[in-house]
Amino acid sequence: MQKQAKKVLAAVGDLFFTIKITDAAKKAGLPVEFVKTDKELLEKAKEMPSLILMDLNFQDIHPLKTLARLKSDSELKRITVIGYVLPVQGELKQKAQETGCDLVLMRAAFSQNLPQILKRHASAA
Repeated sequence: MQKQAKKVLAAVGDLFFTIKITDAAKKAGLPVEFVKTDKELLEKAKEMPSLILMDLNFQDIHPLKTLARLKSDSELKRITVIGYVLPVQGELKQKAQETGCDLVLMRAAFSQNLPQILKRHASAA
């Protein structure tokens, strides 16, 4: 069986971040696929991407509910999920971490660290 190329799944509603993620993923040599609904995210997660990036303010994907469904599935819970929030959203950050988000960053930190995050996941076994 041929090993499938790693890819990143991104649930992002903001065009600025869509462009930023696309650009950083190209530089890291990782294909990225954007999803627009919770159903699509859960379906694509079955393809076992190496990473899921999630805008925790993107209401079309119902972030906390979708995160809970991902992390309650014995196969899907192994996928690393990195989310980002606005600086004033400490409560949302805490809820996301409690729900199983592997890492929650403020938008600025996410943006700044994105190239390193993607490089790390591109080289991860």
